[in-house]
Amino acid sequence: MQAIFETVFDALYLTGVVALGILMLRNAGGRRQSLLFGAMAVTLGAGDAFHLLPRAYALLTTGLASHAAALGTGKFITSLTMTAFYVLLYHVWRSRYRVTGKMGLTLAVYGLAAVRVALCLLPQNRWTSPAPPLLWGVLRNLPFSVMGLAVILLFYNSARERGDAPFRHMWLTIALSFAFYLPVVLWADAVPAVGILMVPKTLAYVWTVLIGYLDLRAANRVSAQGRGAAPAGSQAAPIPKPSRV
Repeated sequence: MQAIFETVFDALYLTGVVALGILMLRNAGGRRQSLLFGAMAVTLGAGDAFHLLPRAYALLTTGLASHAAALGTGKFITSLTMTAFYVLLYHVWRSRYRVTGKMGLTLAVYGLAAVRVALCLLPQNRWTSPAPPLLWGVLRNLPFSVMGLAVILLFYNSARERGDAPFRHMWLTIALSFAFYLPVVLWADAVPAVGILMVPKTLAYVWTVLIGYLDLRAANRVSAQGRGAAPAGSQAAPIPKPSRV
């Protein structure tokens, strides 16, 4: 039952986010925010596929324990692509709210991403081991969590200050994804049932992608109707008070 549920769920998820990403890339019309969102969605789906497809195969055949190396390699690749996902999401924030300057903040985000990647590359992670060390799972997720918290605060403050209704829940989607993900990092090996939290975590990421897609669709609808102004907060309308250093 678990094998069937996970396989169907993961297939729908991967197909859905990659399809939405491609649609955003094709229909962006040169809008930087939508191009970033499209790249972000494709990166999310393609990266997760390296972990979820081997997992589905393992569940449908000889079990997870027999495919530790493939699953570990998939987790490693997913760790790198998720880091790229949050860097792209940071640039979505800069594009949407027309942020200029703030090079210190940008350097901090890229620095955290670099530390995360460097930690993931160290052999102490033992990615292909049947029992990788918990300590290194915690260590490599520290800079990742700080980067996620920074993006949460940026979207929360900007959407609130600008009255940006379409993006008012962006911060919440990210917060929920971490709220469901971190317990899995800490306790899934000791309590396998905790792994079920990856389902709502995945749905939180789908929500993130949908926010970007629905905003693009609203902007394109306004353009097609020839209006001079977009719905409040959409990317087709100028968002006031550009942020500067």
